[in-house]
Amino acid sequence: MNSRLLAIMLALCMGAPLAAQELPAGLELDTLAVLPSRGMVNDYSMIGVNFGPTISRMVTNPSGYKQGWLYNPWYFSVTYIKNMKMFDFLPYFGYQVGLAYGHEGYRFTENEKSHYKHRIDGYSQASYSVVEVPFLIHGHFDASHFKFMLNAGPYLGYRLSVKRWDEASGNTASHAPAGDFIDHDRRWDYGIYGGAGFAIVFDPVEFHFNAIGHVWSWGSIYAPNSNPEPYTKYYYRFAYPMDLNFTFGIYFQLSKRYGRTSAQLRRQAYDIVYGEDNGKDR
Repeated sequence: MNSRLLAIMLALCMGAPLAAQELPAGLELDTLAVLPSRGMVNDYSMIGVNFGPTISRMVTNPSGYKQGWLYNPWYFSVTYIKNMKMFDFLPYFGYQVGLAYGHEGYRFTENEKSHYKHRIDGYSQASYSVVEVPFLIHGHFDASHFKFMLNAGPYLGYRLSVKRWDEASGNTASHAPAGDFIDHDRRWDYGIYGGAGFAIVFDPVEFHFNAIGHVWSWGSIYAPNSNPEPYTKYYYRFAYPMDLNFTFGIYFQLSKRYGRTSAQLRRQAYDIVYGEDNGKDR
């Protein structure tokens, strides 16, 4: 029994080099190329749409007013993302730019002890529809069917319309300034945008889930210190929006996430047919 096993092992050891010599030249490399290893993520791009609800409030000065979150179900954006390698070997970065339609606003509530409810221009609640252009640094960590993402960068926004109301009186946009901008209102908004999320990936389609919004805004909804109130001489008054969007997005890859791209395959085919140094010898 032992002699038979030894004979089989010797035959395998001797046959392996012979089999390798009989293979056509270059077949070893081709065989390695099809091994199930994804390698490094490419510099790929994608485009998609996002939608979801928004919750909003304000960062105010004076800061002691009691607030609740104002809910709005309508946020929509179109986004382009370009993934790139840093220093040609760190495939975790990129940028994204888009156009978004969303909402800002506030909802002041009553203080249980003092029973005071703050109002801006006579209204305790307001909702602003806005259009925004964010330009963000896009960080990502990819796996086969999963991706983790971080985004941060500046944005520029413009307030399109406003609707003000007050719960106590039931007043809605029936007269100015409830449904109109007034002299001291500011319509431009700008600041820092950011958030985090994850994606489920089935190349070439990606499903994104993000929590993203205004990390900090410098676009007060009214001109700072413009409203003549008794405490204006003691406080520098402002009201900066702070919003959070919970979005679901569908993205389509415009180039390959893993593997050789079409340009790389064409170059490889050219080198195989004509040789890598063909052009250098001429």
